[in-house]
Parts: sequence; C-alpha cells; structure tokens
Amino acid sequence: MLSKGFEVELYTGKPTGEIVGLSDRIVRDLPGFVREPDSRNVEFTTPPVYLYDQALCDLLRPRFRLRAYLQSLGDLTLVPGSTLSLGDSQHFYRSDPQNPYHTYIEQTYGTRVVTASVHINIGLRHPEDLIRACRLVRMEAALFLALSASSPFLDGKVTGYHSTRWAIFPKTPPQVPLFTSHAHFIEWTETQLQRGTMQNVRHLWSAVRPNGDRRPYDLNRLELRICDLVTDPIALLAITALLEARLLQLLDTPDLDPLRWGDGEMLAQLADENEQLAAKSSLEAVLTHWRDRRQLTAATWIAELYEEVWPIAKAQGFSCFLAPIKKILRQGNTAQQWLAQYAAGQSIPEIMAAAVQEMAASEQEFADQLCQPVVAVRG
Repeated sequence: MLSKGFEVELYTGKPTGEIVGLSDRIVRDLPGFVREPDSRNVEFTTPPVYLYDQALCDLLRPRFRLRAYLQSLGDLTLVPGSTLSLGDSQHFYRSDPQNPYHTYIEQTYGTRVVTASVHINIGLRHPEDLIRACRLVRMEAALFLALSASSPFLDGKVTGYHSTRWAIFPKTPPQVPLFTSHAHFIEWTETQLQRGTMQNVRHLWSAVRPNGDRRPYDLNRLELRICDLVTDPIALLAITALLEARLLQLLDTPDLDPLRWGDGEMLAQLADENEQLAAKSSLEAVLTHWRDRRQLTAATWIAELYEEVWPIAKAQGFSCFLAPIKKILRQGNTAQQWLAQYAAGQSIPEIMAAAVQEMAASEQEFADQLCQPVVAVRG
C-alpha cells in the first residue's frame, strides 16, 4: 500500500448555507488550520498514513474540532460545496491584508480562487515513478472530478456546470505538458519561475502535480488537485482507493504510461478537454479515452476502471474502501443530487440548508460510532 494524506478546504458560515469569513480567527485560535487568501474558507492537512481506517479519523477529527469552535462563537457551522453557492462572488474578503502574495492572487484572479476542494496526496518516492504516475493521472483526472463534483451553484443560481469550481478556476500556467522525466519537470519549473508565469514553486495549479518538501528537486508524492470538496469521508476514501489502486497497477504495468500511446502535446490537450467536459456534466460527460480514443461516458469509464483495479485493492486489503464507488455511480455525485432536488422544485437556499444539516448529522454519527472510541483507545 501507498501512503495517503489530504489537504481539505472548507467554507464556514450559517446553518442557512450563507458563507461567513472567519479564517483569521480560526487560525489564531485553533492549531492545525491555515488561512486561504479569502477569509471565507480555511484549510487543514492530514498526515500521511497507510491504513484507511486511520485516514478516516484523520479526516474527521479536525472537522469535529472546527465545528465545536464555530459553535462556541454562536450559530455558526460548516458549509458543504465547492463554490460560493449563495454568494458573494463579487467581493474578495482578505484574510491577511498585509500578505503580498495574497495581494497578487486577489488582483490577478479575483474570487475565481475562492473555492473549496480536497487535494489527495499519494506517496511515491522514486522520482521517475512519480512523474510517470502524474502522466497517467493527468490523463484520467477528469474521472476523479466526475466522481467528486459538488459545485453546481454560484451566487444563488444554477450555473450549467456540475463543477463550477473547476470550470472557473484559473489553471496556472494555462498550458502544462506531460512531463517526460524528473529532469524535464525541473527544467520546465525553473523556466516558468524565470518568466514569471509562476510566482513560486507552489504556483502550479493543475489537475495533478508532483509534490515534495523541496520542489521541483526533492519529490515524494503525487498531488491530485482536481477534486471538488467531498464532505462524505467514505466517498472520499473510495475515490482515494481508486487512485491508489490505479497507481499500484501502474507500478507493475509499464504499458500504462500514456507516452507509449501518443504524442505528449496531443495527450495534454485531450486531458484538458476531458476536464472541461467533466466540469460541465461530471458522470454524464462523454469523454475520449487516452489509450484507444474511443468515446464513452465518465461513468462507464470509471466502471471499467473499477473492475480493472478491484483485484489489486482486494489483494492489498482495501477493497472494502473501494466499493462505495459503485454507490456514487448508482446514486450520482453531490452536484447531481442537488440538481435533481432543484429540478424537483426545491430552491437553492433550501437545498444548501438541508445539505448543511445533513453534513452535521453525518459527522455526529461518525463521532458517536467510530472516531471517538478510536481516540480513547489510542490515548
């Protein structure tokens, strides 16, 4: 098995679903949280672990702490979704007015970056394996967006996208190649920094990127950045299990390298096109497979991939965490469920208020049945 950790961005706000900026206070008072440029979302990171049951509680414990802190401030809570569903995308609310990098982000991108997401980090220590893994995941990143889409609303309106977040997010730099080697990644990054198309080594906002403690030189993990916020931790771990099983398959199957099947520039363009199609229609999107160029829905592709990697997950002992992928395919992702409620006559404020309540109830159930006993047992 491979190590896995998460970077989770969350909105804070009212039980009505209205988002309220509190990150400056949260970061000041609550260890383990960091601010984003806009005060309306806040981030926490989980440590790399190998076991999925440990990852589950690592995902939930910070939410328990944050929720308790918000309740101590008044009638405040966590708000699901990956965009400002009820507004306000017209104004930027700075969390740290003195930070020059935040000034650059506000002036360059505006509120297109005021989104909530989850970044999945999978440990891969050999740099060439990692770069090869990034190539494969880049070609299939649209599938993970399709599973996670949770942002069909913005400013109280239906946008026409299942992932409005990825549709509007400023991918930076606009064109990112399929890196042919670690040396290629180093050279490309240094060039972007010299040209100013990247402000620093973190300023690579693509669907997937190599990550490490001293980028681009020392790398140790793949970071999948495309996913919308998945508030159901079981669903998030299923998406993670699909990614991990695919990477384990890659390590044993050299033919899975996309560069064996096409030109890098053409493949990068295909990946970008698939991402935009998935942002529009998620599981219903008709995508083009990188290997044989056939067209199929994201849901069909995911179902095929699931069958491919199931034996790997079973052999490694985590197939039970992979299994909920079938539930997502059957019931739809969050965006599809919210849009179905809207089509049935519910208003967006009603949908968001119910989602806030459902998220809180789910966390309470986990606290009662799982994670609190784990905390007690482990001291």
